[in-house]
Amino acid sequence: MHVFAAPHRRRVSVLAAAVASLLAAALVLVACGTGRPGTRVVRSTVKGSDGKSYWVENHIVPDRGGPRRHEWVLAWAGAEGLPTKGSAAPGHSHGPSASASGAVPPDFLAVIDATKGSPTYGKVMNTATVGPLTQGEPHHMQYIWHKGQRVYAGQMFADTDYVFDVSRLPEVKLTGIALSKDTPCGSVPDAFWTTKDGNAYGSYLGGPDVAGPCRYSDGQVRVGNGFGGTPGEVIRLDTKGRVTSETAAATARSEHPERCHSVPQLTVASCANPHGVQVREDLNRLVLSDFAEARNYLDPDTKLTDPTLLRNSVRIFDIANRDRPKLLSVSYLPTGPRKDQLPAFDEDRMVMENALTSQPSHRGLFASTMAGGVIYFTPDVMSAHPVWQEVFDSTTAYKRLGLYPPLSGSNAGSSWLAITPDDKYMFQTVMGSDPRWPLAKNSGMLFVLDIQKLLKSGPHPKCRIDTQAEITEGGAEPDCPALIGAEQIKGGIGGPQGRVGIGPHWGSMDHFQLGRDGYYHESDQVHRVVTADYFISKAGIDGDHKICMTDFDPRTGLTLDRSFKDEITGQPCVAFDRETWPHGTVGHARPHGVLFVVSDSDVR
Repeated sequence: MHVFAAPHRRRVSVLAAAVASLLAAALVLVACGTGRPGTRVVRSTVKGSDGKSYWVENHIVPDRGGPRRHEWVLAWAGAEGLPTKGSAAPGHSHGPSASASGAVPPDFLAVIDATKGSPTYGKVMNTATVGPLTQGEPHHMQYIWHKGQRVYAGQMFADTDYVFDVSRLPEVKLTGIALSKDTPCGSVPDAFWTTKDGNAYGSYLGGPDVAGPCRYSDGQVRVGNGFGGTPGEVIRLDTKGRVTSETAAATARSEHPERCHSVPQLTVASCANPHGVQVREDLNRLVLSDFAEARNYLDPDTKLTDPTLLRNSVRIFDIANRDRPKLLSVSYLPTGPRKDQLPAFDEDRMVMENALTSQPSHRGLFASTMAGGVIYFTPDVMSAHPVWQEVFDSTTAYKRLGLYPPLSGSNAGSSWLAITPDDKYMFQTVMGSDPRWPLAKNSGMLFVLDIQKLLKSGPHPKCRIDTQAEITEGGAEPDCPALIGAEQIKGGIGGPQGRVGIGPHWGSMDHFQLGRDGYYHESDQVHRVVTADYFISKAGIDGDHKICMTDFDPRTGLTLDRSFKDEITGQPCVAFDRETWPHGTVGHARPHGVLFVVSDSDVR
């Protein structure tokens, strides 16, 4: 277990209308102040579709560890700023704060040395600041990176996507940008999946920028209720940041009026608010998992309790024509055996992520729910009518850690879900973001499942969590996933009045191994993962802003890598609550997306 001190949080209520003001973030060049001695500053600039210049500015610190090939962790982070006067140190500010110079600090991509044994292991070797947009709420990048690929990174509230060239790390170059005006039919970019041609798909959680009808690239029209609303979309981006297609996530006809509520209600009802995106190019399939009508939850004190605003649907597309995804099915997750809980926390609510198998012999698809805290499975992504079965409740992992009761899957905050490339193991992060419990009882975690027997069961798996005992003990059927490791990550405090404890939200698998030839090679095996403790502060679910490294051994489970230390505090995990960065004295930052990357020349 690793438990971190939880800082005091002040109460802030943020209305959903704040999104509009964030879209109009000041287009100013940030004066960052003095960075570290010897820092090398390199800027690259591109023109946006609006004719304006956008940039990334590197602040590369000297590498005093000698010549060696490095592995890196990229962390996509939003600026929080210096603690406000009179706040309890080291308290977090939930609104924009100034840097030492008085300017609004920039968002940035942190480049962290992830090379085990390196003298600079865990040190931030570059902060690649982006501009002129500020306070954009950096969110996700792609799930996994392969040699030669660009990195795609979105800003939720700025409704903007950046395309980075990371071929010569620690230096980062900007090769393209997709602005809000380039995606009029969708808003709130979420996650990305990069295809073999180097281009990417992106899930857009929210509705059109302007309420009303919107025409997509294939000529279809859907009516939406506006920014951050419904329905969302899937876009296709090229390596220059050009949007080659916008595709509706919603069906043309009303989906399920009784299941798919929105605010305001759409005449043609839809649950299309896609978050997770996964692709199998060999099968020509793309999968989106629907999360929630997001703008309703930007106020931590929202009174909205309608459970149907938290989606329980999964969408499968045919992508034989890469620029014209075709929606094939919309399926709904079933509820589970848990009793005596709020309907909004039923097992099927808030489908944040899905995870596709990779091996040619497998076609299985998993989905996990943030409010429900469980994992579902359907054996064939090619099925015209997917049938879902609950196969794991995170209550089982909480019990393994000795945290159940009171903690359970109910409103657990289950988040990142990832299958190792060999299809043997699956990782899940859980934030532990249940406001019903105080800090002393609340906790997040990372756990890992062995899914080999389930995948071997073929088209008719027997595993099904449908009894009270299986909630805490795992599935009784022999093909159910086996819990082989769980690591408690206590994290910090988020939410108004400091009422929400936070552990890890996002993560990334390390699929690189250093060969005898001295070069890195991609592998289908994973021996460590990196996680980030931050969600969205405007939603009242913040975090302690730390990035942790966890080793994985199938025989022994999960172990915190205590050598991955913060260069300032000397404690395990890299802390983003610090005053000084390579780009200056600009204060705290909020890391969300993380990704393992190696320079192209160092991969064979």
